[in-house]
Amino acid sequence: MSKQTVTLIKGDGIGPEIAHSVQTIFAAANVPITWEEADAGLYCIEKYGNGIPQETLDSIIRNKVALKAPTTTPIGGGHKSINVTIRKALDLFANVRPSKSLPGIKTRFDNVDLIIVRENLEDTYGGIEHQQSPEVAQCLRLITRSGSRNAARYAFEMANLSGRNRVTCVHKANIQKITDGLFLRSFQEVATEYPHIQHDDILIDNLCMQLVTKPEQFDVLLLPNLFGDIASDLCAGLVGGLGVAPGGNIGKDSAVFEAVHGSAPDIAGKGLANPTAILLSGLQMLRYLGLNGYANRIEQALQETLEAGIKTGDLGGSANTHEFTNAICERIAPEDESTALETPTKIIIEHEPLTVEQQPWSIHGVDVFVRSKTGLPVLPETIGDFKLAMISNRGTKIYPGVTPDILLVDHFRCRFYAEKPVEHDDVIALLNAFPKEYIWNHVEILHKEGDQPLFSKAQGE
Repeated sequence: MSKQTVTLIKGDGIGPEIAHSVQTIFAAANVPITWEEADAGLYCIEKYGNGIPQETLDSIIRNKVALKAPTTTPIGGGHKSINVTIRKALDLFANVRPSKSLPGIKTRFDNVDLIIVRENLEDTYGGIEHQQSPEVAQCLRLITRSGSRNAARYAFEMANLSGRNRVTCVHKANIQKITDGLFLRSFQEVATEYPHIQHDDILIDNLCMQLVTKPEQFDVLLLPNLFGDIASDLCAGLVGGLGVAPGGNIGKDSAVFEAVHGSAPDIAGKGLANPTAILLSGLQMLRYLGLNGYANRIEQALQETLEAGIKTGDLGGSANTHEFTNAICERIAPEDESTALETPTKIIIEHEPLTVEQQPWSIHGVDVFVRSKTGLPVLPETIGDFKLAMISNRGTKIYPGVTPDILLVDHFRCRFYAEKPVEHDDVIALLNAFPKEYIWNHVEILHKEGDQPLFSKAQGE
């Protein structure tokens, strides 16, 4: 069998130790893989000026698949997340996180077997943030129909391939009616193409409650990026924590599999690291490559090791990294005919075509977001073709009518409507005529598609 070249990123902290463990176990199982090591992590900042050099991205693009150990992302400052950079640079649109109960690892539940498919590129992870005033920071949440449908289609294709019979869409469309509404509608559109697979949906808050009471009721969960990030860690907790949680980032042409836990610099080099998560991610990678026989043999050896009570300290055992690795290697069954059998399991998703307007869009108003140091802005009732319809603060209407007794910050949304459709030049004229004492930070155009408003109302409007 020809060998598959795989990019290996050893990362920071305990990364090199647990990556070496996988290399040792794969070698013991005679997995037909050649490793091409590439750099990424904090140490690359000094060496290359950024956390992931172009040479590493080129390696993944060339090899089409990578296994990645944890890298460190500073909180609140510093360089961009290496994980997010890889996902965006390679258009890895689906994050796949299995959560399955393992023998020998005692948790509150012993029958969890679900998979989270998380849209991996959009949502608040676009990283589009601005400080609007001393009081107000803003983050734009971007949900696209095409991105949502790509993730939904992957979820259904994966369910179909793995013999799972239900996909559940998780959202908050009762509150975020436009963004999560689009995500939910995209899921429902794709679901009609898979009539043999059950589909339903659930609110994210209800999901969290259900997961910690009866997780066995779920099969495949599809979530937007932020909800998926949080819920996937919750699901990892159901089966023993991030130390036993695999993850894969899947794109049209390439995939990166990774341990999703941190780099744990406090125990680096001490032989205490648990390689289970990156090993399970490696098995996920083998199945993606169609090397199911090799993955099955290693998984069986891992399960036998855990059942024998040979575990690292974080799992309640006393084995060090080396001892745990060797115990798995000793339990790997000899190769047989099924080992070398390649079963195609790679799911190819062609990108969704971009949405076209069903009806012409027209401009019916504008939201002007202003900073006011003196409280409620005093604005003209009309400016050009626009009439002042509403002012809100933190999403709550405070004008017209009696101003509610709430905390008002220095950032106001001023909504103007036009009696008839207007043009962009009219919006520019409004801004040019806007009272100079109020600094406007940004503007949102209020469109309609036919008679359908494409914007939300303020609370109380």
